[in-house]
Amino acid sequence: MISIQGLTKQFGGLEVLKGINLQVDRGKVVVIIGPSGSGKTTMLRCLNILETPTKGILTIAGQTLDFSKNVPKKNITAFRRLTGMVFQNYHLFPHKTALENVMEGPIIVKREDKATARKRAEALLEKVGLRDKLDSYPSQLSGGQQQRVGIARALAMEPEVMLFDEPTSALDPELVGEVLKVMKDLAQEGMTMIVVTHEMRFAREVADEVIFMDDGVVVERNQPEVIFSRPQKERTKKFLHMIM
Repeated sequence: MISIQGLTKQFGGLEVLKGINLQVDRGKVVVIIGPSGSGKTTMLRCLNILETPTKGILTIAGQTLDFSKNVPKKNITAFRRLTGMVFQNYHLFPHKTALENVMEGPIIVKREDKATARKRAEALLEKVGLRDKLDSYPSQLSGGQQQRVGIARALAMEPEVMLFDEPTSALDPELVGEVLKVMKDLAQEGMTMIVVTHEMRFAREVADEVIFMDDGVVVERNQPEVIFSRPQKERTKKFLHMIM
């Protein structure tokens, strides 16, 4: 489903990703943990081509981009549509309602008619528990509600994979649960997901596999019960000891 081979990313003379290799099967939930600056977010952004990899081969759902060669813009655009991205901050259009925010992508990018886009948007907002907020603007919504609109907006593009970059880090503690519930529901429905998070309870309960990254490399990867109960690498042990 997802294949990452030899992924590197440099910013000037700084190598942020140092040859990442990763496979994710369809329907699996992979949670990535690690200290700030370890390369977690950069890897997600490379998968979505928000950052262009320096080198490496990316494959999602049978489509491949090889960054050892010149990649045409149309191929990048098509590849990006395979993923839905949910950011730390919500990035909603402030002048559009929740419904309009969710409809925007399918209408503009996929050229769907408004009736079709509206029907899907209404269903998705109901799915994330916001059926009564269709006509609300972002300023009228809590942080948790805005993030759930963001999830619905990503799902509206019917992606093969959902990518979550610290989706609860900007939320007040009492709002975290409502967002994690939506993510748990997606996992149970079989959505392929890669999640960067500091929510260790979510990782324990939902992940099929947990990956610990540090200094631009995958240090350790295993099932949650192994990572959290008996990690094999000293660096993983030290990190978990500090945060748990």
